[in-house]
Amino acid sequence: MSSQSSQPHSPYAGRWVARLRGKIIAQGSTPDQALRASQHSRYKESPEIIFMFLLPPLIKKIMDVLPPDQEIYLVGGAVRDLLLSRPSPDLDFALPAKGIFLARTVANALHADFIPLDEERDTGRVIVTQEDGSRIFLDFAVYRGADLIEDLRARDFTINAIAYNLRDETVIDPTEGGKDLRAKTIRACSPRALADDPVRILRAIRQAAAFDFHIEKNTREQMKQAANQLGRISPERLRDEVFKILKGPKSHACIRVLEMLEVLPHLLPELVAMQGVEQSEPHMHDVWTHTLAVLDYLDQIIFALRVGYDAEKTNDMFTGLLGLRLGRYREQIANHLAEPLNIDRELRSLLFFAALYHDVSKPQTKTVEESGRTRFFDHDVQGAEVAAERLRSFNVSNDEVERVQTIIKNHMRIHAFADRLEKEKQTPSRKAIYRFFRDSGKAGIDLVLLGLADVRATRAHALTIEAWTVYLDIARILLENYFEKPEEVISPPRLLDGNLLMKELGIKPSPTVGKLLESIRENQAAGKIETREQALAFAREELTKIN
Repeated sequence: MSSQSSQPHSPYAGRWVARLRGKIIAQGSTPDQALRASQHSRYKESPEIIFMFLLPPLIKKIMDVLPPDQEIYLVGGAVRDLLLSRPSPDLDFALPAKGIFLARTVANALHADFIPLDEERDTGRVIVTQEDGSRIFLDFAVYRGADLIEDLRARDFTINAIAYNLRDETVIDPTEGGKDLRAKTIRACSPRALADDPVRILRAIRQAAAFDFHIEKNTREQMKQAANQLGRISPERLRDEVFKILKGPKSHACIRVLEMLEVLPHLLPELVAMQGVEQSEPHMHDVWTHTLAVLDYLDQIIFALRVGYDAEKTNDMFTGLLGLRLGRYREQIANHLAEPLNIDRELRSLLFFAALYHDVSKPQTKTVEESGRTRFFDHDVQGAEVAAERLRSFNVSNDEVERVQTIIKNHMRIHAFADRLEKEKQTPSRKAIYRFFRDSGKAGIDLVLLGLADVRATRAHALTIEAWTVYLDIARILLENYFEKPEEVISPPRLLDGNLLMKELGIKPSPTVGKLLESIRENQAAGKIETREQALAFAREELTKIN
């Protein structure tokens, strides 16, 4: 495989081209396409097939900083992404020596942050923060092995074991990763690749979903055999891969593959008990199949509510109605999901974690009534604690643990609202809406999205347009109040504080003060109290009832 760098304005940037005596005579998305295109006019000649790399502008800045004779290679995922014409947020560089020293040199020149990532392996990281707040990670690592070839052969998968010489603009591909890229195959670099680092099991599944590739048969077998070694991997590395899977495409399919390869008992063992647990109507699936369906529908719902989605192009009536009823909140939902609780993890992945665990305690809470109906009392409350324990074992922040707990603990409330509207034609009162967001806060938006996915997965093909419309009405009412009437219903301005209330009523500090203040707020949300005088009169009347 050959290559050549190209300027951003080049019409061939990011393409394979056929070059003959210095002139480009054809192009294509793959080497085979470029070759076939050239044979239409030059069928008797053998052109050179090269890839026209479109290098990020940051590469030139880095090269300008380094000594002119410095041997340096772009390696791994960055090269893979360039060959796939995909943007890459991370750039990895391999060098014969001085990884930390050169990383610090580059960081100083770019006015970027520097971290000595691994002093034993002489690896340094540069973090470039861009104007929009996004970050680019530049890792400078010394060869793991005697030379570059040994380094590449020791990597995880062949598609990630390609290097690009930034000096002479050649591609080094000892494991034929380019061939696997074209075949859309994920193949381990060596028989020991998965056993040496079992976290690669998760990475293979994630990358197969991200690129729409398949995992080669022998590699799948190696993954299955190495699964029981996941216990020796640090919780942080496992956490990072799990959350990358959950934020990416086809997370439901990824989790299913983890199940098939018998990885779950060693990674997320509490999920295993959900398999085969039957549920009564309106559920159409067992608990585990339902959970995977929720992940799938949640992905579809968020996709359909993204900014720029054209609802008219869908031939699915449920998706079309979703866009018509809730499309006005696309931007607000996007902003909500873009507001992370941790700089290294997206809120979307946290929501999908909550979806994965929302029914985790159903096996332990299952009861069967005399009528034959299956019930799962308190599965929401208990499930919130189970999920919290798993998150704590992954060392995530307290804010993230609290968000997931809130989502799981309250996930049945949407169904209660919809049930009342469907059976009694009653929409949620202003006081009920206030209480919902009082208890859930910003997680209320996540609960709306999860609730919609939950009902689609619950009723599956038996879901009627009428029932779906009921859920969309509940979702619209909640979102409308949250986004358009926050001061009226969600968070009314405080008319009184505790000190003033105690002074006016002549009472001492006690739990009663808090209860009175909360009752005032609820009645403000309901539209029954609008002034301080009304609040005081209401408090006096309530106090007589308490006393």
